[in-house]
Amino acid sequence: MIQVKNLTKTFKPGSDQAFHALKNITFEVRENELVILQGVSGSGKSTLLAIIASLMKPTSGEVIVEGKQVAKLPDLHASHFRAKTIGFIFQAFNLLEHLSVAENVSVPLIPLGYRQKEIDRKVAKALQLANISHKAKSTAKDLSGGEKQRCAIARALVNNPKVILCDEPTANLDKANALAFIEVIKKLKQEGYTILIATHDTIFETLHEVDKVIHIENGELR
Repeated sequence: MIQVKNLTKTFKPGSDQAFHALKNITFEVRENELVILQGVSGSGKSTLLAIIASLMKPTSGEVIVEGKQVAKLPDLHASHFRAKTIGFIFQAFNLLEHLSVAENVSVPLIPLGYRQKEIDRKVAKALQLANISHKAKSTAKDLSGGEKQRCAIARALVNNPKVILCDEPTANLDKANALAFIEVIKKLKQEGYTILIATHDTIFETLHEVDKVIHIENGELR
């Protein structure tokens, strides 16, 4: 499902202050695998996820998702690729605080031209998968941290993407809500999603559903 080949990302290349965030990264994630990208803060995890999602372009190397080269797509094509293929769960949730849960979840569908009936159907399904249907009409600013996380999960799922990318998804959660997040992830794996989680949280280490753990340190795989 995902192939990363000789991926390098350098900020300010050619300058005396060049920073090598990623150095010759190569790995693959198969369809329906749950893969943990383990590393401390600053190890390059978030940069790697951003490049896989075409939110950032690499300095060199390849990213292939479903057989398609996506590493250096023009912005318009990258946006289309994300809308159809990638669900991204951000560490800080990135919700629109003044909108309801259902409205937040519907946001990724708006540019795609769906009729309102289809939007409502997709939103309802995503809310159910993320166990947040009961808060559909609640304003995002009134949610707890765990509820905001489930809203963010529903938003990532709303267009039925093939790949779910999670950037430090438990960093802002207490233990109870982190465990609740894990239960949602288990269900998503059962539903057939391919999931890549970037984290330094040890809570994932003993999870039976994990197919592979990839360790990254100072921008290199270990």
